Amino acid sequence: MAFTFFFRDMQILDLAVKHVVPYAMGRSRIKVWDAGCAMGPEPYSLAIVLAENMGHFSFKNLTVYATDIDETDTFGNIIKKGIYTEDETKRIPEEIFKKYFKPNGKPGYHEVISLIRDRITFVKHDLLSLKSVGEDFSLIMCKNVLLHFQQAERIEVIRMFHRSLAPGGYFATEQTQKMPLELNNLFEQVASDGQIFKKVEG
Repeated sequence: MAFTFFFRDMQILDLAVKHVVPYAMGRSRIKVWDAGCAMGPEPYSLAIVLAENMGHFSFKNLTVYATDIDETDTFGNIIKKGIYTEDETKRIPEEIFKKYFKPNGKPGYHEVISLIRDRITFVKHDLLSLKSVGEDFSLIMCKNVLLHFQQAERIEVIRMFHRSLAPGGYFATEQTQKMPLELNNLFEQVASDGQIFKKVEG
């Protein structure tokens, strides 16, 4: 489950941020959970899109918890350093790349700037433990992970996400992942063109 790239599923990123920014503004702590972060392009993409849509002060209140089972024990170090190859960063729009990346000093490598890097916290975590990494999240994003689980496992993981969200918080997943009917009383779909859901009290 380690394969990913920067700004994958951009439509979902944009829709999630469009809903969560107005909701989270004014909070003293803004918590976001990217569940199944692989080697970091996804949580960094999410943090960059949030930076583009939040004021400087609010962005400083943001923490993105990037979690993955990380069976090789390598993801945390990669994410902490935020260093990626030219090949890994080639999909990034030029204006975003110039704004949020800098040369690493090693030919062919680029580094995420500290403004973004400092907002990311990596936690090794197994979603199937059904134990949350926290509570009061404004947004939980879990893309291209749930498809690897059995239906019963998906339902229990999403229930755990529901418990972890702040009241009225948002859950986002990839376009092809549908909300199980058993959980319709826990979430309200808020975008007709994307899998973005708002927590309701079931």
